[in-house]
Amino acid sequence: MKDIKSIIEIENFIKSGSMRMLYLSRPDCGVCVALIPKLEEMIKEFPELDARYIDLDELPEAAGKYSIFTIPGILVYIQGKETIRKARYVSIDELHGEIKRYNDLLNA
Repeated sequence: MKDIKSIIEIENFIKSGSMRMLYLSRPDCGVCVALIPKLEEMIKEFPELDARYIDLDELPEAAGKYSIFTIPGILVYIQGKETIRKARYVSIDELHGEIKRYNDLLNA
């Protein structure tokens, strides 16, 4: 998962494709670090889904801009619009099901 370093990069990334995911966390969060490989594995199933990592220690204003009050935060945008929001306790199976549903609708 590639890093994003600015709010402008985030906004451009969201607009640049049909399915985008933002993963917001901090490097000192054990749960956040453990979740990344699981997300990366899940993302492989969806070629149209592109994801980026936002380190809130480096870009703290992203937490305010995107209303992230607890980490990890996962935001999924479908055609530029926030569609899925997960925070703190994230079920990969549940997230996978939601993304699959939207992916199937986009490819129908």
